[in-house]
Amino acid sequence: MAKKYTLLTAIVLLVVIGLAPVIAMFVKSLFIGGELSLESYSILFQTKRQWQLLFNSLALAGTTTFITVLLGVPLGTLFAKTDLPLKRLFIILFVIPLIIPPYLLAIAWFYCLGRSGIAADIFGAETGVLTSQFLFGFPGTVFVMVSTLLPVVIILVTTYLRMVNPKLEEAAKLSAGWPLVLKRISIPVIAPGIFLSALVVFILTLGEFGVPSSLRFAVFPVESFIQFSAFYNFNAATAAAIPLGVITLIVLVVERLFLRKRTAQFTLTGERIITVPLGKARPFIFAAVSALVFTFVIVPIGVLLIKSFSLQAYDEAFARSMDSIFRSLLYASIGATLLVAFGFLLGYLLERKALRFSYAADSIAIFLFALPGSVIGIGLVGLWNTPATNVIYASVAIILFGYIAKYTALGERIMAATFSQVPRSMEEAAQIAGAGWFMRLTGILIPLAKRGIIATWLVGFIFCLRDLDITMMVYPPAHDTLPVRIFTLMANSPEETIAALSVIMVVITLVPLGVLGLITKYTR
Repeated sequence: MAKKYTLLTAIVLLVVIGLAPVIAMFVKSLFIGGELSLESYSILFQTKRQWQLLFNSLALAGTTTFITVLLGVPLGTLFAKTDLPLKRLFIILFVIPLIIPPYLLAIAWFYCLGRSGIAADIFGAETGVLTSQFLFGFPGTVFVMVSTLLPVVIILVTTYLRMVNPKLEEAAKLSAGWPLVLKRISIPVIAPGIFLSALVVFILTLGEFGVPSSLRFAVFPVESFIQFSAFYNFNAATAAAIPLGVITLIVLVVERLFLRKRTAQFTLTGERIITVPLGKARPFIFAAVSALVFTFVIVPIGVLLIKSFSLQAYDEAFARSMDSIFRSLLYASIGATLLVAFGFLLGYLLERKALRFSYAADSIAIFLFALPGSVIGIGLVGLWNTPATNVIYASVAIILFGYIAKYTALGERIMAATFSQVPRSMEEAAQIAGAGWFMRLTGILIPLAKRGIIATWLVGFIFCLRDLDITMMVYPPAHDTLPVRIFTLMANSPEETIAALSVIMVVITLVPLGVLGLITKYTR
């Protein structure tokens, strides 16, 4: 009974913290002046601007997804299956844009391609005009989003290829060369994983706020934020967020109907991965991958370093943001710890099927993760901004609630994968010996799942640290984090200071990645 009540408590808390604000937001938007009204939705697509926002949002998400899959599948195949040099270094470099706030890349490219950027200084003002026109609009937004989310496809393709049974490839290799084996055997086998990566990229792009806002490209998340924060129009903000919620639901249904069982079939084989020799094409492929890394990672990070290359810039940056840096680290640490607790219990529930509605709890977590952060933020404000709940709304608790709602799915899936490697027989033997749920928890499950717990904490810390959308919507006065501080200072602060703040943000985000790498290396 203790196990049942503990797991039920975790589910109820997730519903109250994450799902209830979204439902309350929708219900509240149906009433105007205390009376039931659909006015906010009746005018949703009656103007050209609303249709343009829908087109922009879908075009941005669709184009970004297409390009990331087009680049990510070959790159993931190279990193997983070939003898390409420096594969691990390439993967680490590609991951950097994913773990830092995406709008920092937009800032970097603005310093490079803006009207008065580096390109204009080198090639002239006319070049600066052309590069600025490219950056501020659809092409530039797609470019930044591709560089941000390309690692999602690379990581998933690499992971799934390493789980393909090598015996299938060995059998095919008897009658065909490696290009044909990869085309006819390896890639088709991991098609569900490729489709899953495309869905993840699509929903993350659809809900992105920072990059389109920085590059002045109108999409629904930006419109929702403007209606809520600038015009204080809750109903209009909710109406702008509803199309995103509907699309998210459709994506979730697709994942449940077509991907859940197929992606669950992949398991670690424990056998040696076959390496494909690149032969004479090796130096050319190495040069092409290096060029992509240079364009997507080295250039923007290098621009930030060059732009902030002065002690005065960093002195100014620390003076204006030391409190925000401290809050970011503190809130991210607390949020990561809470995500470990939720992820541990819900991951156990999902993998062990401990309750009959385990998939329902997983669906709630995935739905909240897929929702744009601005939607969750509006819901949290609408639910908790009352005199009775002001103690939550006016404190850091509202930010932590946002972290739990948005990122619980990450911890849940990591822990579910961890528990799949923990034999059920150990827990069953302890139960037969008379050990209660909490004794089994502390004596068996936690020690055996410690690597997953550490990974969950570090991943949760990174995502809480880089979060902008939710924190921007809900943070109380004097509770802003570093991503929010950088975003709000961009309009009226020296470029050197903003670049220095961006470098500081990158550094404190990369430290957990280094820790995760060391832990993986020394506990393998």
